[in-house]
Amino acid sequence: MGVEPGLVGQGGDIGAGGDDFAGKIAGHVQDPDEVRPYYALKGSPSILTHGGNPTKGLCYRYLVATTSDASLRTGNASVNLTGELLIGGGATRGAQGEIRGVNPATGEVLDPAFGGATLQNLEAACAQAAAAFQPYRALPYETRATFLEAIAEHIEALGDDLIVRVMAESGLPRARLEGERGRTTGQLRLFASVLRDGGFLEARIDPAMPDRKPMARPDLRLRNIPLGPVAVFGASNFPLAFSVAGGDTASALAAGCPVVVKAHPAHPGTSEMIGRAIQSAVAACGLHPGVFSLIHDSGFEISQALVADPRIKAAGFTGSRRGGLALAAIAQGRPEPIPFYAEMSSINPVLLFPAALAARGPAIARDFVGALTLGAGQFCTNPGLILALDGPELDGFLTAAEEALSPVPAATMLTPAISRVYADGVRALAQTPVVKQVAVGQEALQNQGQAALFGVSGADFLAHPHLAEEVFGAASIVVRCADLAELHKVVVALEGQLTIALHMDEADHVLAADLLPDLELKAGRILVNGFGTGVEVAHAMVHGGPFPATSDSRVTSVGTLAIARFLRPVSYQNLPGALLPDELKAENPLGLVRRVDGKLNLI
Repeated sequence: MGVEPGLVGQGGDIGAGGDDFAGKIAGHVQDPDEVRPYYALKGSPSILTHGGNPTKGLCYRYLVATTSDASLRTGNASVNLTGELLIGGGATRGAQGEIRGVNPATGEVLDPAFGGATLQNLEAACAQAAAAFQPYRALPYETRATFLEAIAEHIEALGDDLIVRVMAESGLPRARLEGERGRTTGQLRLFASVLRDGGFLEARIDPAMPDRKPMARPDLRLRNIPLGPVAVFGASNFPLAFSVAGGDTASALAAGCPVVVKAHPAHPGTSEMIGRAIQSAVAACGLHPGVFSLIHDSGFEISQALVADPRIKAAGFTGSRRGGLALAAIAQGRPEPIPFYAEMSSINPVLLFPAALAARGPAIARDFVGALTLGAGQFCTNPGLILALDGPELDGFLTAAEEALSPVPAATMLTPAISRVYADGVRALAQTPVVKQVAVGQEALQNQGQAALFGVSGADFLAHPHLAEEVFGAASIVVRCADLAELHKVVVALEGQLTIALHMDEADHVLAADLLPDLELKAGRILVNGFGTGVEVAHAMVHGGPFPATSDSRVTSVGTLAIARFLRPVSYQNLPGALLPDELKAENPLGLVRRVDGKLNLI
């Protein structure tokens, strides 16, 4: 990260032209061999730091050139992409291959070229993260919360330049990306509120019972602590909300874990812009620069080495089943195995119950097609399977679905590789003898996906397990079940899912109640009269599920519970009060809600 000489001292809070402080910064950044964090404090003496912390934990936030408190004059990183790796507080050119963004809608190869990280670059990033861990986890929770808010503000300060770059690299429309940016900054702010609340610490106190018979009870106190540096792998289908500053990064940073992000190769420019925003927030808050690093990988070597590095203590991944399993095997095969949280594969079944299907089948069909084709179907919660009893009501549903799907234009997919895999998956379904094509959308051009809907009997679906595999895109299969017994068999045979949607009316409640115990074993989220494509960032959200939806069904990657992935409990037995962390001291200086002797203490 650097500042263009001449941008400092042109008005604002720092001063004009001849200010000595401005001259110091301008002279400092002209050194071509060094890129260092720095910041100015309004009302303070002229200070230039190299990773120091004159704020003593208080984060002064800057919005590039205009805030009432101070100004960090960095120029506009969004219009000066360098293609560099962001390691700690600095930037360096990778020398292992080359990555370029490609506009999936036009095929245009985008500038600049990004250098892939070498093993030496990875070593530096992991060393920085390890060095940052102890000072970062020791920060006051308020400082950590304000840091997350600062990241959100720096992302917002990128303005429309960010949206334009993401559109170019992803082919996604403006409205979708503006919403995704809001989701990204919103979840950062939500985790800031989690830190201020303190409930994530799960503080518990069992006071000593020295007179208990036949044995005395020791004083026991418990809190959660962060695991250590975390590796995060950016996702292809959400270049903002599941990427460099996405949910994995936000929850890991909230937990107190430094982060090393491996950027997704489909959007390197977007990744650099967001990475520089985080870097700026780190510097503005006076944090150890190793709290965040961003690397690019031209192949698979760096990704594998990142998970294998002994300084990495957990990893978050969103991607394919094959890629997730390969990295999970590395995580488990280490001398010190680590948790590897992978979101991988889900077809998100939709159950159409008889009364609802009879009352409003065509309306459900139209809504289904809208959910199926949203964003070219490139959602991990896309409805890829419909289960219903065979009969005239289902025929009516299919007729309405065909009418709604046939005019849907083909849509640009995120990358040429994703487009090819989708086309291969649809072709395989169409060539399966027991599968019938119900409807297709408009013909696809290069790098586009044509929506497709297929049908199969319940018996044939059960006899061909490959039909339950995910086809990532706007393709779905309708399973005609002969009776309730067959419907139940299909449910039991399903693999783990992120979501299962139930379309039902009051007359369907008894049937739904019978199926619910089995459905709970299959999915992380069960929803009624909707589709799983909307994933609210909230306290009660679960975005996870049994394998292969994720590698660990006990956790979520969306919502405030996501922080639990990067924490572990520590119990303190008979520690003197002076040595106890503030979270567990008798006087409760942090004002936490704690479980004392088994009961919640709301003081």
